[in-house]
Order: sequence, then C-alpha cells, then structure tokens
Amino acid sequence: MTIPSAKMRDVSLSPRNRVGLALAFVLGLIGVPMFLRGAPAPGVVGPPTIVLVTESLCGVVTVVAVTIGWRRGSSRAIRLAAGAQVVSVLTAVPAFFLDRPALNKLLLAILLGATLTAVVLMLTPPRRSVTA
Repeated sequence: MTIPSAKMRDVSLSPRNRVGLALAFVLGLIGVPMFLRGAPAPGVVGPPTIVLVTESLCGVVTVVAVTIGWRRGSSRAIRLAAGAQVVSVLTAVPAFFLDRPALNKLLLAILLGATLTAVVLMLTPPRRSVTA
C-alpha cells in the first residue's frame, strides 16, 4: 500500500505577501556577503566565523526561496525563506548583550524589526471574501 505524498498547494500571493517577499529578498541580499568580513582579531568583539558563514548561507537560502516562492507561489519556498530569515536574525541577537556602541544596537534592532515584518507579511494568509 502506498501513501500519496502530501503536497502543499501553491498559493496566490496577496500584495502583503509580495511586500514581505521583497523585503526578505533585500534582507537576504544583505546577508549573502557576511562571510567576507572575516573573523575579528583576537581581543576584538565581533561575530565568530561560524556566525558569519551561517548568515551568508541563510542569505543565499532566502534569496533562492523567495525567487521560487514569488515565481511559482510555492508555500513551501515561502516558509523556507521565513525560516531562513528567523535563523539569520537569531544569530544577531547575542550582539544586544555585548558591549557595543549604541548605533550598532540600533541597527540590529532595525534589522530585527524588518525581519519580523517580512516574516509576518510573507506568512499572512490571503483575506477571504465573506458571502451572505
């Protein structure tokens, strides 16, 4: 007996979904070159190499998943992009607890807010019309 594979249906994208996907695409592009920064010198506060590589991988996954999600309306790709963005922003959260300049913390807070906004907009279901 074979069990049919559960396929997630493709979705039609609302304007909110498209805005969220566009924002996630930009955030993904920002994350792609992170590994080029290199690890900080000994004694200097900064993200370790593994965090920078993770940021870059999440950026690549986000860009590819957003492209597929936008073109095909694939709900799996959209969820993958949202997950990659969440992982990416979680790697930046420890920087809030380090002794960093206020401007760095402000930029991280903006990044966190933009990521949260993108994820919520990407995953917002389309509105259904109510018929009487």
